[in-house]
Amino acid sequence: MPQLALYTFGVLKSPLADPAPLTREFYDIGAAVYRKISRHPGYLAHAEAADGDQGELFGADWGAWGEFAVPAWYGKGRTVENTALAATLSLWTGLRPAFDAIYTGLHREALNRRYDWFERTGHPNYVFWWVADDVIPTWQDGVSGLEHLHAHGPAPHAFTFHHAFTPDGTPARAKGAGPLPQDGP
Repeated sequence: MPQLALYTFGVLKSPLADPAPLTREFYDIGAAVYRKISRHPGYLAHAEAADGDQGELFGADWGAWGEFAVPAWYGKGRTVENTALAATLSLWTGLRPAFDAIYTGLHREALNRRYDWFERTGHPNYVFWWVADDVIPTWQDGVSGLEHLHAHGPAPHAFTFHHAFTPDGTPARAKGAGPLPQDGP
């Protein structure tokens, strides 16, 4: 059965290495959110650096998730000292479990505060696409989808909750219309 890949990307107001309280708060909340989400029904996996180092995104070994990549519009640093971004890459069983995990609980609380930490860039901050159950999406897949979504809008290979597609490429629902559909055929 197909799995749902999710790539998220945001440009932070300050570098990850900044010792300021707001940056530390972001790290702390992020760690708590990941712990909570990893236990959520429908969550399958997320990209983690092989050595567990969260500080070095660009030079880390991400294993099967591929080399770390960011959208072309990211113009801040790429070293441990000046990287100012947050990105995730994860796998889910479907749209409903991902929606429930993202828009409830601790993650919802963090979303409500996102502009404390993130710049408003005018670019999408997440993208979904379906993958076969034996495929591990890569960071570059996520970047390609996010850039496509920004340049061309939603498509079966790059979509959002509001303009979702089923695994066979059928539009799942119109923006603002009722509950999410079942994911499978």
